[in-house]
Amino acid sequence: MKLRELSRMLARAPKGAARWHTYNDFREEARRRLPKMVFDFVEGGAEGELTIAANRSAIDKVDLAPSYLVDVADREVSTTVLGQPVSLPFLLAPAGLATLVHRDGELAAARAAAAAGTVFAVSTGSGYSLEDIAAAAPDGRRWFQLYLWKSPEVVRSLVSRARDAGYEALVLTVDVPVVGKRERDLRNGMSLPPRIRWNSALDTARRLRWLRQLVTGPDITFGSLVELGIGDDASAIGAYVDRELADPSRTWDDLGWLRREWDGPLLIKGVTTVADAEAAVNWGADGVIVSNHGGRQLDSVPGAFAVLPQIAEAVGDRAEVLVDGGCQRGSDVVKARALGAQAAMGGRSWFWGLAVAGEAGVARMLDIYRNDIDRTLALVGRPRFDDIGPDLVAK
Repeated sequence: MKLRELSRMLARAPKGAARWHTYNDFREEARRRLPKMVFDFVEGGAEGELTIAANRSAIDKVDLAPSYLVDVADREVSTTVLGQPVSLPFLLAPAGLATLVHRDGELAAARAAAAAGTVFAVSTGSGYSLEDIAAAAPDGRRWFQLYLWKSPEVVRSLVSRARDAGYEALVLTVDVPVVGKRERDLRNGMSLPPRIRWNSALDTARRLRWLRQLVTGPDITFGSLVELGIGDDASAIGAYVDRELADPSRTWDDLGWLRREWDGPLLIKGVTTVADAEAAVNWGADGVIVSNHGGRQLDSVPGAFAVLPQIAEAVGDRAEVLVDGGCQRGSDVVKARALGAQAAMGGRSWFWGLAVAGEAGVARMLDIYRNDIDRTLALVGRPRFDDIGPDLVAK
């Protein structure tokens, strides 16, 4: 190949975040940029990681039944979530400590989500405070995720702050009575803040960009929990979280108390059975998020998409149903809708985009979902995302 031809090809090559075209493109680039202990913290799951595999397997088992010679010249990927419009039916699921992978963390994710016209569910364990995240994208739709801590005063304080900062809905995660055993983190000696140990020194030293951000960026801590008065050091707050977060004594009765504290939309995340979905709705939830915590809690449970249809059938006429578990492509979002979900969510995907290119990476990842959904609509013969129903699933 002549040098001039090679130069022309390089000039036409995509620049910046546009170089990556799939979830796996971003994931593999993040693997190259992040220390192994940080990559494994995001990628890994509980015990043998069978639930992670089950999430993906459940999606792959869904076959679509397309219709052809349908006018799909004008397509619409938007829908509504909790009665309000979203331009993209893929929502950013709550995932903690985004500052581990990029110094801008949740601030970048909030801005990208707002620009894409979708919802950002902010984790209790966010690297920045819920107030700072709200200020970063004041016009964006934001939900706040929390747990039923041992201390009602901690819950009451977080709920009050979320209300004052303009968060639209609460997402109560119920699948953490105790913290799951994440074996990758144990083997890697993962800690907060990250500590470079002898067995990880060489691997970490090769990630100069990440090291520079670690040294020059903000302290890695739990931004929304600093005000608890236990210091701003991540290790001190982390120890407090480990001690106070999980309360094995909590029951559905406690949901009634939270329902009285919060008069806005309330969604229950971590639902994998019809019984729990019905209990959530009976106790006043406005929505359920079918999820197994991304495979990070209990191993050997069904994939989220495997249990979605029966949950949607049981409560879908009384509450919003969303799904979070293994969704890596726009076609997966279409499958979610066909199985009964209003929209889909994901956490690892926006983490990979963030790790690779900050806000531009998250924005590019969301563009990939949008383009994939649009293309899939054309290929299955559905002009609008809202036209998708169970008849799209091949029997």
